[in-house]
Amino acid sequence: MRKRVGILISGRGTDAVALIRAAAAPDYPAEIALVLSNRPEAPGLERGAEAGVPTLAIDHKPYGKDREAHERAIDAALKAAGVEFVALAGYMRILTPFLVSAWSGRMINVHPALLPAFPGLHTHQRALEAGVKLHGCSVHWVTPGVDEGPLIGQAAVPVLPGDDEERLAARVLAAEHRLYPVCLAAAVTGQAAAPASDAALANPPFA
Repeated sequence: MRKRVGILISGRGTDAVALIRAAAAPDYPAEIALVLSNRPEAPGLERGAEAGVPTLAIDHKPYGKDREAHERAIDAALKAAGVEFVALAGYMRILTPFLVSAWSGRMINVHPALLPAFPGLHTHQRALEAGVKLHGCSVHWVTPGVDEGPLIGQAAVPVLPGDDEERLAARVLAAEHRLYPVCLAAAVTGQAAAPASDAALANPPFA
């Protein structure tokens, strides 16, 4: 049986589209059951719908500062859709312990940097300012610390002379589209072992 995956997005949803396309293959070990966004205007919702995937928006704004209440609504929607595994794909909200715990060992994230370098936001700008020669992306298990979970896989891209943030971001995004489907497949099949607990245990990278 293929694992039913829910994708959480906040924006364009290009990584979600990459996962949807990969899941269209009959031998892919996961099917995309839901694309859910905290922003009703997120273009990724339309992209998901165009691909024939159920979509849902649960706007965070009516919940104010009560992040957990918003996440409880998300959790209920995921369960109602029969979701068994969650992939964060450009979901721009810091998760509370509630959702991290509820989906511990069943939630992964893609991050536009070679972790542990450049966790958090503005990764491409920070990479350029640091003068690194290699940049890239990482897929990791979600644990309580932001971008601290055990790695599943990474893909590196060169930082080229004359790169600006936009050029570098485009190259990293293309790498994400290749890496994320491979890592999701590894995660749902157990080839990339989930952490034994919420602790960020050392885990060998998959790719």
